[in-house]
Amino acid sequence: MRKLRRKLLLGPETFSICRLERKAPVPQWALAGEFFSITRTGEELSIVCPREQVPSGIQKQDGWKALRVEGRLDFSLTGVLSSLTEPLARGGISVFAISTYDTDYLLVKDEQLKEAIRVLREEGFEVEDRSG
Repeated sequence: MRKLRRKLLLGPETFSICRLERKAPVPQWALAGEFFSITRTGEELSIVCPREQVPSGIQKQDGWKALRVEGRLDFSLTGVLSSLTEPLARGGISVFAISTYDTDYLLVKDEQLKEAIRVLREEGFEVEDRSG
């Protein structure tokens, strides 16, 4: 079976992953920036947004960089995320995945980014650095 290899785009921003109480209102600071993700569950309100937007006193993990799968992914495609996460897991690299209607994003801690890119390139992925 031929493995699906896609191009990944590394953007310039550094993100924070925040946790608020499940019934907290969505704060205005979470809506700033070109990329953000907001998920509410029965247990939490989870927000991913540019690091500089997050005020002090918020429970968060800083220092995440986003790799975006280039192009639109058809819903019939299978194994896209696993083709990315399996080699990273073997390399001991943790990720935070976000999927949208069109594509997938992998957030990787800044201190693991170079190793993540190396691992992905060894797996045959092209990684384009658009960070600056």
